[in-house]
Amino acid sequence: MSIKIHPLACVHPGAKLGDGVEVGPYAFIDEHVEIGEGCHIFPHATIFNYVKMGKNCNVFPGAVVGAIPQDLKFDGEVSYVEIGDRVNIRECATINRGTAASGNGVTRIGNDTLLMSYTHVAHDCTVGNHCILVSYVGIAGETVVEDWAILGGSTVAHQFSKIGVHAMVAGGSKINKDIPPYSLCGRDPISFASINLVGLRRRGFTSEQIRTIKDIYDIIYCEGLNVSDACLRVEEGFPPSEERDTILNFIRGSKRGIVRALKSSDNKTPME
Repeated sequence: MSIKIHPLACVHPGAKLGDGVEVGPYAFIDEHVEIGEGCHIFPHATIFNYVKMGKNCNVFPGAVVGAIPQDLKFDGEVSYVEIGDRVNIRECATINRGTAASGNGVTRIGNDTLLMSYTHVAHDCTVGNHCILVSYVGIAGETVVEDWAILGGSTVAHQFSKIGVHAMVAGGSKINKDIPPYSLCGRDPISFASINLVGLRRRGFTSEQIRTIKDIYDIIYCEGLNVSDACLRVEEGFPPSEERDTILNFIRGSKRGIVRALKSSDNKTPME
């Protein structure tokens, strides 16, 4: 294979492009950029300084990767965007660099993740593997989206929010509390509706694992206990397992607190 750069593209000679990279017309790639083999940078895509991209990624027209953070604490320091393998960054999506003063100076996107059109990933965010951010999602600075999470279209997340593994958030949601692992959340204000049953089945969770997750959340959300007492009840009532420990560690480590339960006064169908 060889590198294919359209004559109308603007690629700094200091940029490092892997074998098989294709760069379309009017695309811009800055000096301190590393792009792994097999990537396709479509026309009019922009990749600014201090971006490292893995293999077989696609950056679609109008996307901007590596712009300086929209953060008043940013003072011109060197900071980074790190992107894994097989990531698709669709039209007009934006991924900003980190801010050393507030975060760790790195914005990270994991492997096999899809950022649909007009999504925004702010400074120092971490988006895990196999995640999907549907069109018009915006996650504020230092938000963490764990592996396999899906955020529905036009969802917005408050800074420092955390979305757990295998969670799904309904479109148009406003995330101001942490979203527990394996959960299905939505409504306004956002609340826990159920477990992400369809997603867990698609990813090969057994009926026993799914039942354990459901029973744990029944204790946390349906028995009228405060969060600390509910976690203690779960710890005492369930043998150690990846699912139990993932839920407990997430809730106990939450700084913003987890979303509330769906109120009985809400409609019976949680997310129509």
